[in-house]
Amino acid sequence: MHQPTISGSSRIRRTPYSKRVEEAGVKSYSVYNHMLLPTVFDTLENDYHHLKTAVQVWDVSVERQIEIIGPDATKILQMVTPRDISKMKDDQCYYIPMVDKHGLMINDPVAVKLDKNRYWISIADSDVIYYFKGLAEGMGLNVNIFESDVNIISIQGPKSKILIERMFGKEISELKFFRHGKVFFNGKKMIVARSGWSHQMCFEVYVDGSMNGQDMWDKFFSLGNDLDVRAGCPNLIERIESGLLSYGNDVNQTNTPYEAGLGKFLSSGVSEGCLAYDILRTKTEPQRLIKPIEITGEPIKPITYSLQVLNSNGEVVGQITSAAWSPDFKVNVAIGMIDREYWNEKNSLFLNLTKNDKRQIIINDKFWS
Repeated sequence: MHQPTISGSSRIRRTPYSKRVEEAGVKSYSVYNHMLLPTVFDTLENDYHHLKTAVQVWDVSVERQIEIIGPDATKILQMVTPRDISKMKDDQCYYIPMVDKHGLMINDPVAVKLDKNRYWISIADSDVIYYFKGLAEGMGLNVNIFESDVNIISIQGPKSKILIERMFGKEISELKFFRHGKVFFNGKKMIVARSGWSHQMCFEVYVDGSMNGQDMWDKFFSLGNDLDVRAGCPNLIERIESGLLSYGNDVNQTNTPYEAGLGKFLSSGVSEGCLAYDILRTKTEPQRLIKPIEITGEPIKPITYSLQVLNSNGEVVGQITSAAWSPDFKVNVAIGMIDREYWNEKNSLFLNLTKNDKRQIIINDKFWS
């Protein structure tokens, strides 16, 4: 049966690395922030095994950088997140639940502090730049907000530290988690952060200037020949095992940060500078919560859409949004939003994969421990 394809257009942007990604044999793409995001190179499972044993170079230009600069930069950033950013150091990255005035999530970016009044907001998939712009205009804030020409290369896998040290030296390879350091490449000052969208050893290089992209890509490959370096991409199986959420899929505009399992970032309380302060400070006990799920039975095909979770009476008590067979755990792993009264893993919960394929599901916290 013929499979339809997506027609290209100027609304879907290539990246500075797209030529190299295609030369590396990319087999499929998704569209994320209006750009091409590779999703498979060999097979989903083979990419997964390689990610866990060697080192990969990822084109994650889709993590667009909203630059906010000006006297009110810190103020506007605090307005959109309940996480207190007042103690954020100039070399820190913060994972920040981003909410509207009702306390509902509109993104889950990483904020990178570049200076006292300058930040990059590395966003998930949404046009959230317009929220920042509207807020700044409506509140009369003294800031400049724009998308920077910064395109991230991510170095992922257990051998990534070796490759990063060869490229930028030990000072960068020894960075603490969610800290960043400055490097020079092609005569340009850039940032490397100890962060990334997997639970393997990972770094993100904020490549400043599209013209530097292919040179950076090629240099990593030339230095990593003996490390089995390959082109890679975010892997569905690995991210589910690790409990890494996909905004717009696992959580969306109907969820609070607490429902998304992000309460640990608000452990010191909701910042008074957040527009949703009055709402979120009184709603710390969620009635539904993201949970790690085991789907019993034979291996399933990957799921990246919503399926209803049912109790023994056939009532809807949650949803599964991401699932795949895990070669390491030897079970089907999933991410699900489950109603509070069913968090006890002994409860009988079910999922209809198809009309004739009913599976039991079990809340299994060992996946994310």
